[in-house]
Amino acid sequence: MTKKSRQSKSFQRAADAPALPATPFSFICYFVNQFCWWYIAIVILEVIHATCGIMLPYAIGEIIRNVTKSTVDSKHIFDVVRQPLMLFTALSVGEVVFGRSAGLLLTILHPIHRQQITRSLYAYLQQHSHRYLSSSFAGALAQRISETAFGVTQTMQMLISEFMSVIIVYIVATILLYRTYPPLAALVGVWAVLFISISFWLATRCRIYSRKAAAARSQTAGIIVDAVTNLTSSRLFARLGFERRYLNEQFRRELKEVKKSNWYSERIRWFQFISAAILKISTLYYSLSLWSQGKIASADFVVATSLSLLIISEARNLSRRFLDLFEHIGNIANGVYTIVQPHEIIDQDSAIAYSITQGQIEFRQVNFSYSLERKVFDNLSITIQPGQRVGLVGFSGSGKSTFVNLILRQFDPQSGEIFIDGVNIQDMTQDALHSQISLIPQDPSLFHRTLIENIRYGRLDATNEEVMEAARQAYAHDFIAQIKDGYDSLVGERGVKLSGGQRQRIAIARVILKNAPILILDEATSSLDSITEKAIQDTLDLAMNGKTVIVVAHRLSTIAHLDRILVFDQGHIVEDGTHAKLLARRGAYYRLWKMQAGGFLPVEANNQNMSELQTK
Repeated sequence: MTKKSRQSKSFQRAADAPALPATPFSFICYFVNQFCWWYIAIVILEVIHATCGIMLPYAIGEIIRNVTKSTVDSKHIFDVVRQPLMLFTALSVGEVVFGRSAGLLLTILHPIHRQQITRSLYAYLQQHSHRYLSSSFAGALAQRISETAFGVTQTMQMLISEFMSVIIVYIVATILLYRTYPPLAALVGVWAVLFISISFWLATRCRIYSRKAAAARSQTAGIIVDAVTNLTSSRLFARLGFERRYLNEQFRRELKEVKKSNWYSERIRWFQFISAAILKISTLYYSLSLWSQGKIASADFVVATSLSLLIISEARNLSRRFLDLFEHIGNIANGVYTIVQPHEIIDQDSAIAYSITQGQIEFRQVNFSYSLERKVFDNLSITIQPGQRVGLVGFSGSGKSTFVNLILRQFDPQSGEIFIDGVNIQDMTQDALHSQISLIPQDPSLFHRTLIENIRYGRLDATNEEVMEAARQAYAHDFIAQIKDGYDSLVGERGVKLSGGQRQRIAIARVILKNAPILILDEATSSLDSITEKAIQDTLDLAMNGKTVIVVAHRLSTIAHLDRILVFDQGHIVEDGTHAKLLARRGAYYRLWKMQAGGFLPVEANNQNMSELQTK
């Protein structure tokens, strides 16, 4: 499949994403092909192993045949059965050696194979859009990656170690039975084919139940991870009991799907066990009848009975394994159909790693909506000059965050263009764009890694001294020094071991170290006390020098000193100017300034929007 076809409108993939097939069967083949020589070696060993195993009853039959025909003294019986005994010994040793050699290769291969699948799925997942990731449980996605990787390796193990070896058993056993008594071979062979065919058909109908059960388990895993992540909030709201009930409700939904899958599987097993038991009894009576009539010898009776019962047992077990196989395939399908979806936002084939030198940002007739019912921007056009520091204000939902997300290319507009230094951001690689824009969100998220690793994330090649200097500028060095392990301290998942203000200071240090030409702050100092905020605000003012800065503000006092303020209302910029000019105009911004409670904007002004405020 060519790069062009992979990035077609019907199923577009990011250039850096692995070309994973979007169907379970193709997905399995894709990864098996990467280790084909390993699997060829394992198949050869399993074929020899299975052949050795099925030949053992034949060797036993030859031993019995030689014993019953022998007229020598019992003391010399080993001389009589020397050759069949050597055959039996060789087959027994071969069964162990070749079987365990195949098992050893599988033991070595499967962890490597699972890691390769996990690595590829994670690399594919990385390229999904903000919309996709925000619509899914992180825990559920992780569960699906794990189950998919495990499902592929288990499927291959079952196909080689169980299904293929059983097929060898059927072929060899049927040949040996035919040599003994053809009608008996026909009876057992026809039954085995019919039995397996019916079991396979029933098992295929079980796939939909297995897939739904796998999806329910992934959903449960996602809810558990989400609940554990927010355990502090649950405790502070006294909602521990509610969360248990919420989880129990999900368990009920999961159990409903799992029961459907299990009960369907159980009905198939009843069919398999009853059918196998009937044929076992019939085969034994038929073999005894043949022996009593002198149509087969005692040795042939032992071989025929042993082989017949072995085929029946293997057929029953193989049919039962169909259920396990389709459960694994259901897990694979669940993961593939969830993760291997078209990427919403990708780099164009001709995208360049453009270096931003000035930092001019321009929106040209941008139209954007999250859905047909939720339009945000209608022909929005605005230019932010290089090095300009701009504040964005407005009620919640007015378009401030969407404005920032479009610059970051978290979403693409339905029409219109966004330029940086005259270059359409869709003509840049996303890595180049994001590496040259720094963002300090209102609620920064940290990795469960050390403090020095979290700060150095801004620039991976930074020295320890540069990391510490950035921490000092962010007023984080002092509190870090007071922690037992200092910069080597782990911060916990999402930084839960730190206070909100401490997390914010680490995020600011990370951005200072990054030193990108465009800086975006989303109420970056809201979690800080007033003294620290004033000190860090001075540091941020220094960090803003020579950069294009966009500040999303809820506390208008933090943007009063900026070069320019944009007032948003329902996706429109209704006012544009400096703090002094906007106050002097006594319009929307003036009323917002007067409306502040404790320095913050209210979420909404008694259900009145900004356009209504302007008309008053």
